[in-house]
Amino acid sequence: MDADKLVLGLLWYAVFLFSSTCHEAAHALAAKLGGDLTAFHGGQVSIDPLPHIRREPFGMVLVPILSFLFGGWMMGWASAPYDPDWAYRYPHRAAWMSLAGPAANFALLLLAAAGIHAGLAFHIFHLPDSANFTQVVEANAAGATDAFATLLSILFSLNLLLLTFNLLPIPPLDGFSVAGLLLSQDRARRLEEVGRSARTFSYAGLLLGWRLFGVIYNPIFLFALRVLYPWTRYG
Repeated sequence: MDADKLVLGLLWYAVFLFSSTCHEAAHALAAKLGGDLTAFHGGQVSIDPLPHIRREPFGMVLVPILSFLFGGWMMGWASAPYDPDWAYRYPHRAAWMSLAGPAANFALLLLAAAGIHAGLAFHIFHLPDSANFTQVVEANAAGATDAFATLLSILFSLNLLLLTFNLLPIPPLDGFSVAGLLLSQDRARRLEEVGRSARTFSYAGLLLGWRLFGVIYNPIFLFALRVLYPWTRYG
């Protein structure tokens, strides 16, 4: 592995680890505030990645590294435990817990956008001729500034991906439970029951979600670029 790919891999992993940890910590915090201390007692109400890695070592370490080595980008997963009986008794609280993870990704997306615009304002960044996942913005100089532009690009793109993918209304993704916020307590409880039953087929749901997401992500990415840079057009 050459030095450039090693640096890119380290940037990818730093952003993946931070973004996944914030997502799961937000789930855990929302559950704690709603009365479920399961994740709190497991150490998940923290942006320290170690409790999350201990819970999902394959999804947080092995799979991201292997996917980067063989595919050039990182995929993986993390999770925060919760009490299903609590979720059944308080389905709206459980729905807020589900929404908290994507909300954390949205906050990180805004943070990346703010960093990109600050770099443009101070003339250390410029717009790329062609934007992609790791090149939402480019540096005017090599070295640390270039690495920072890449880090912000990945932070923007990855959190856009995590936000929109997790909001798909397919179990076991967060978007399925979030829909309970639009329903009455009784109907939200029935939705929670359906989601609990569907966890037996969670891998099938993830596969379906990923295939659907492959179709819709590019238009979402282009729309996000237009919001980020309203004075220009990509795509």
